[in-house]
Amino acid sequence: MKDYAAQKIRNVCLLAHGGAGKTTLAEASLFSAGATDRFGKVADGTTTTDFDPEETKRKFSINLAVAPLEWNDCKINLIDTPGYFDFVGEVMQGMRASESAAILVSAKDGVAVGTEKSWGYVNEERIARFFAVNKMDDENADYDKVYEQILENFGNSALPFQLPIIEGGKFVGLVDVIGKKALRFAKDGAVAPADMPQAFEGRVGEIWEKLNEMIAETSEELMEKYFGGEEFTPEETLQGIREGVAGRSIAPVFVAAAIANAGVRPLLDAIVKYMPDPAQKGVVKAEKPDGGGEVDVKPADSEPAAALVFKTIADPFVGKISVFRVYSGVVRVDSTLFNASSEKTEKITQLFMVRGKKQIPVDKVVAGDIGAVAKLSQTNTNDTLSDPARKIALPKIAFPAPCISLAVEAKAKGEEEKISSGLQRLQDEDLTFKVAMNSETKQMVISGVGEQHLDIIVSKLKAKFNVGVNLVDPKVPYRETIRKKVKIEGKHKKQTGGHGQYGHVWMEFEPGESEEIEFAEKIFGGSVPKQYFPAVDKGLREASQKGVLAGYPVVRLKATLVDGSYHDVDSSEQAFKTATRKAYKAGLPLASPVILEPIDRVEVTIPDSNMGDIIGDLNKRRGRIMGMDPQAGGYQCVLAEVPAAEMFKYANDLRAMTQGRGSFAERFERYEQAPENVAQKIIESTKKDLEADEDDD
Repeated sequence: MKDYAAQKIRNVCLLAHGGAGKTTLAEASLFSAGATDRFGKVADGTTTTDFDPEETKRKFSINLAVAPLEWNDCKINLIDTPGYFDFVGEVMQGMRASESAAILVSAKDGVAVGTEKSWGYVNEERIARFFAVNKMDDENADYDKVYEQILENFGNSALPFQLPIIEGGKFVGLVDVIGKKALRFAKDGAVAPADMPQAFEGRVGEIWEKLNEMIAETSEELMEKYFGGEEFTPEETLQGIREGVAGRSIAPVFVAAAIANAGVRPLLDAIVKYMPDPAQKGVVKAEKPDGGGEVDVKPADSEPAAALVFKTIADPFVGKISVFRVYSGVVRVDSTLFNASSEKTEKITQLFMVRGKKQIPVDKVVAGDIGAVAKLSQTNTNDTLSDPARKIALPKIAFPAPCISLAVEAKAKGEEEKISSGLQRLQDEDLTFKVAMNSETKQMVISGVGEQHLDIIVSKLKAKFNVGVNLVDPKVPYRETIRKKVKIEGKHKKQTGGHGQYGHVWMEFEPGESEEIEFAEKIFGGSVPKQYFPAVDKGLREASQKGVLAGYPVVRLKATLVDGSYHDVDSSEQAFKTATRKAYKAGLPLASPVILEPIDRVEVTIPDSNMGDIIGDLNKRRGRIMGMDPQAGGYQCVLAEVPAAEMFKYANDLRAMTQGRGSFAERFERYEQAPENVAQKIIESTKKDLEADEDDD
């Protein structure tokens, strides 16, 4: 593959609802460009971009994959991303590396939730976008219906640049609206010029009229010319289209049948002709890592090198592969780059470009292009690699927070260390996946975007690192406290052959004002010497790690040492610790102990039409609705407080209730007393767990 300047590179992210044909379009494009010698099929597990074993097994994309090809003296980097919502992190990564996005829409199914989400993503990222109405060869394809849906959902920026020619129910060609010509499909994806069908002439004229208005809005000079009744030159038309597409005032609509390789070549022509290149996107703002202000990063080879690692692949054989996009300068073999996150330098010993799983060695990667490097020990996704003479940090990709958590249990004893190591490596690969050890519940907890996401993590753990795990609901970190004041005695007296053991305390236990255990003493006359106060305090804190109802840590407890006695010879710190624990165990059951449950603040963003269902569901979860906040685009944000125990797998339920349109954020708010019926279930469950543990022993 030869070298290309930034002006000759097109980075295009493929987006869509699952099943719209992104992977097949990438495959057809590679085949049409001669980058592959066979046309792989998703159903056969032979496509270039779905090469992970989990993808070939499940027949859908899980990971982002890059598919570079050469077309019309340009290089096009197609970035195939998953369509299923659990893998949105891969979409975020793909868009960061791109100047434009192709939003595929099924000609049969029309605009779906994933289409709406894709439109929202590109607008947030502020990159150019176009629609490709795919599957035009389906017998139930209806281009006009789909285009109307696009207009209704996404506005008048969507403009047909191509129209399908249907004869006898078959997709036989297309009208190139901009070129004012017709193309007929020939063998192997080729196209041949044809006469414009008369039925299209009026519609083409209408589209051109609207296009001229859009072009006029791209500059004052063209606006004056338009209102003066002058026609635009071909050069002005092309420039106006490119400006409008890059400025996102024009969203072209194309047609294709990727599985039949029909319309793919004209689509590649259009990408080269109309989509923005890295140089056109212009300057990117970066930060100096020492807080020294902003730096303008220009997409030119003459600038100091700067690249963002947007994807990490954890390969058990090759090691870690870092896929990066160069924003300025040239990344070369044997160069040394500075990592602003780790504050370490990395030696680039081998460079390559990736086409699916294939590695194509290169000696450099220029500004605007995408490359990869293996075995960078200090570098992860979202890290910037820059010339040590200009240390900078490019803006990081904003990943969605995980919204479902499950605990991991080893299928075989003794594999905990292998599990932890494998999960850590998978976390390096996927920043929407988190793994943590809960020190309180002693569970390893993994978190992700959805249940399917975590299911695939478990499958990858088995396939790549040969360890099996089960996923179970994580334990809820309940607490216990008391509601009334009691005074109780604790005495530890034991006579042995030598010195005996003697500790004696009178303690008052009452509700405290803070979460922390409060210890105080009101000793008069030296009944308990001061030297034993720390032992009483320590004994209390050790005992409070287990409550008397269900064994959960005790909070909001104030304990006061009010009296006691000691022995000159037999008293010791250990004896007073033991006496304090006895007082604790005897006193807390008398102090009206209760279970406290964690309450989370939940913000659920949903379409207005789902409001009733969502509020009803939150009420069933014992939630309290705190308010509503209207959002743009006909959405509402429902604010609620919900017990954490009721929020397990809420991500799946919310997705089902809103057809995937809803999202939510959750954070811990406080602890409060659990209702009596809930507390009783918690206590009974704890007893069963303890009995089960005893049976295992």
